[in-house]
Amino acid sequence: MSPTVSTELNQLESLAQIDGFLCRLQAFAIAKSPWEPLSRGQSLVARLLGRTETLRSRLQAPLVVATFGGTGTGKSALVNALVGQECTASGRQRPTTTRPVLIVHPETDLRLLGLPLDSFEISRVSAPVLRDLVLLDCPDPDTNEAETAGSNLALLHGLLPWCDVLLYVSTQQKYRSARVTNELVQAAVGCRLVFVQTNADLDTDIRDDWRRQLAPHYSVPEIFFVDSLRALREQHASQALTGDFARLRDLLMAELAAGRRGQIRRANLLDLTTSTLERCQQYVDEGAPALSRLEQTLGGQAQKQVDLMSRKLRDELLSARQLWERRLVQEVATRWSLTPFSAVLRVYNSFGTLLASASFLRARSSVQLALLGALQGARWIHAKREEQQTEARIEQVAELGLDDNLLRENQLVMTGFVRDAGMDPVLVQTTDLGQLRAQAQAVEGQFLGSAAAGIDGIIDDLATRHSGLWPRVAYEGILGLLLAYVIGWPAYNFFIAHPFLDKPLISSDFYIHGLVFVVIVSTVLVMLFTSRLRGGLVERVSDLARSLAQQKMARGLFPRLEEACRETQSGREQLAGLLAESAAMRRELPDNAALGFSSRP
Repeated sequence: MSPTVSTELNQLESLAQIDGFLCRLQAFAIAKSPWEPLSRGQSLVARLLGRTETLRSRLQAPLVVATFGGTGTGKSALVNALVGQECTASGRQRPTTTRPVLIVHPETDLRLLGLPLDSFEISRVSAPVLRDLVLLDCPDPDTNEAETAGSNLALLHGLLPWCDVLLYVSTQQKYRSARVTNELVQAAVGCRLVFVQTNADLDTDIRDDWRRQLAPHYSVPEIFFVDSLRALREQHASQALTGDFARLRDLLMAELAAGRRGQIRRANLLDLTTSTLERCQQYVDEGAPALSRLEQTLGGQAQKQVDLMSRKLRDELLSARQLWERRLVQEVATRWSLTPFSAVLRVYNSFGTLLASASFLRARSSVQLALLGALQGARWIHAKREEQQTEARIEQVAELGLDDNLLRENQLVMTGFVRDAGMDPVLVQTTDLGQLRAQAQAVEGQFLGSAAAGIDGIIDDLATRHSGLWPRVAYEGILGLLLAYVIGWPAYNFFIAHPFLDKPLISSDFYIHGLVFVVIVSTVLVMLFTSRLRGGLVERVSDLARSLAQQKMARGLFPRLEEACRETQSGREQLAGLLAESAAMRRELPDNAALGFSSRP
């Protein structure tokens, strides 16, 4: 691949990269943010995009080189010297000129420049320096105290978007002018700079001091010290140019040639976008503390409600511990199928019902039997009602969460934080108590759903843990050995030892003692087992209440504000990404060491 083709391909890749970046800038600018600092940044980027369009449309047009400096610094004289003839007025009448002068080569197509040509006096001069650039003799920035319609300052600000290179002209008397320096801060962004001290025939060389003054904010490769009038006389006399003026003209003709247009304009564009995005980031950083306070307060509103309900829920859950224990024991017994110890657990879990059922044996008449049946039915209904009341009390915890006064207080507090953060107060002010109450109920529904699911999960998990192999081996083994002895020894004595070995039959006392030992051992095993279940249940219920207190709800009391905060966070991340991308592209673009530029953020 030839060097020419490779260079053109690199330029096309660079342009494609910039086009994609500008599309992302466009998407950022039109995504209306509800946060005022970010909205300001988006408006600024939207204005930037208008200026980038002029740069894109003029990518291959001649570079626009504009003079910039205070009154009486010799800008017009410098322009005349550069083109070799007097094409623009200079001297005392210049500050009163209200139309800038555009000096172009006769062969230059003015339509390519994209300039508002009606605003200029156009002078066509056949000068070598004008083959690849046009000169723009701008009004002075310090002839008006304020920018008004038609003032020199207003004209200057209107011309800056079309300027690619600024010839910053100053003198021994003007280089410390605060007014001109302040205007340069705005003008230099998105432009290359060439620094020139004029009146070399009259003034002292102040370039070293001027460079020290410029160094903190600008890259200053070189400052030229020229005598414009002498250079013009040398050209009229057909003499060779000498000194810094000759080097200045050579720099303009070499560094601003047609082959450098794309590089210079891309550098200007990326400098401008980077500076603009840095300003947007400054807006965001200034408003970030207030936004952070808003987000923290917003996150705490629903959490306060959850904390209040969690404390009440824990008390209610622990007060219904017997209900959860019965459910847990029943679940374990069901998982163990029909085994000796599971049968004991079922007896333990239904002990009250069995005792009540045994009372039927004492009935002596149908009337007594009916009364006992009614009593047993009443007990069963009471147990079911107690279970339902326990679940109802858990649901009633939500009703004790936030009353109307607390909801209104939360709304007033959030309104203050919203105003401080720069959000639209409508996000919370249009929410009446009915809407707030509905949002509170939505939060409560999520909370209770988590609580009910948590209890079911605890019971299922504990049942699984205590239904494993080793717990079954331990409890079933102990009870099985005892039952094997109590049942097996009398069977051996009755069927083998007595008829074949002439052993006496075991007395009935053995059966009574055996039954007593079976009851005692079964009771001890059940107590140990239920004690472990109870300890695990209480611990897990307490953990459930704590976890519910710490969990974050999917939606709070102000869902519109929460959505606005999420959009704002997304916009901040998008801005940071664009700034990093712009800075990276600018670093990849080689700098022209002969031209200065603004290094101020």
